[in-house]
Amino acid sequence: MIRLRSLATLLLALSSAPALAAAPDPVSLSGEPYEMVRRLQEVQDGIARGDTAAQNGHLVLIRQVGEKFLAADPAVWGNPQNGQAVVVYLLSGGAPQLVRKLPRDRLKVDERLFNAALAYVEGRQDEARELLKDVKPRAVPSSMSGHIALVQGALLANSDVPAAIERLDEARLLLPGTLVEEAALRREILLVGQAEDFDKFEFLTESYVRHYRNSIYAGDFWQRFSSALTRSSLALDERRFARVAAMLERLDRASRLKLYVVIARSALIRGRLAVVRLAGEQALSLSADGSPDRERAHLFRGAARALGDEYDGGVAELKAVDRAKVGERDVALLNAGLQLALDIRKPTTGPSSVLAADKPPPTPARLDLARSATLLARAQKQLSELELLTRDRRP
Repeated sequence: MIRLRSLATLLLALSSAPALAAAPDPVSLSGEPYEMVRRLQEVQDGIARGDTAAQNGHLVLIRQVGEKFLAADPAVWGNPQNGQAVVVYLLSGGAPQLVRKLPRDRLKVDERLFNAALAYVEGRQDEARELLKDVKPRAVPSSMSGHIALVQGALLANSDVPAAIERLDEARLLLPGTLVEEAALRREILLVGQAEDFDKFEFLTESYVRHYRNSIYAGDFWQRFSSALTRSSLALDERRFARVAAMLERLDRASRLKLYVVIARSALIRGRLAVVRLAGEQALSLSADGSPDRERAHLFRGAARALGDEYDGGVAELKAVDRAKVGERDVALLNAGLQLALDIRKPTTGPSSVLAADKPPPTPARLDLARSATLLARAQKQLSELELLTRDRRP
């Protein structure tokens, strides 16, 4: 299950920023609360675009904005824009314990939205979900709409994936070019993968790369991308393998190698031999001689060849795999692949088998798995059983 976290937590936990630089000049925070929050958003939007100057000190800026809130003339909270700014501040990393010190009776803001924001950042997810269940993001003031849509998407992710995707789409459309859009893309990529929507998965990936490739949260996006790709069937269709490979080119060499190995393993277990071959060859091109991943790549390519249309070469490749390097889990798959390959050439039993003493059985014709549904089903079943047996003993 996806663990729900507030945008504030994401800002803190996912940040890979160096030590904070000198705090921003407090004079830059003059004006009404909504103007201060606007300034905070500008800084955070810069972080989403990879602005290192904006990155330095933004957590200090969050604290300074809160201190300005506490020191503000109580009369300023009669302005609805300032009440709305408190909600946005909470959902942008502001401390709830500080917000609770504000004069609640003077804040001119929808009580349902205020309480939902507090509940969300304090981890009371069920309460926040209940408060927001009937809220339409486009019906709330524009200053809050994108943030509310993002929160709803996060809250619905574990219970209603289509609705969560719809809300995250709204968040992206309501606040393009902002940290809200960047966060929505990161969350949505995993959900779209679960929904097996390859075209949208590709679209979101390209959108993120185009606009936020330098974000300090890009690492989180690629982790979600990898999870979505390998936990679904998105990469198991040979007709779109070239498109998958194009997306993976955005990653560093080590990450691409790791993903191709995972894709090849998953494809082998599911009997997608064309994809096993393609992913195995990609892994071979990326791995170093004598490395465990090179041996795994040979395992997968060899299995695809032996169970496909290159029996002799495939079996030879499988037999040459260094078992000591591939790990216990993949040794089980290696054994299964070899056994299946050997079973293919076992002579049939029956009355005609009495002739075996007189002459050896003829070498079988080239195997075409695409026309051998029974054998393919058997291979899938055997490999799946081995996967279950070894799942809890992965190295």
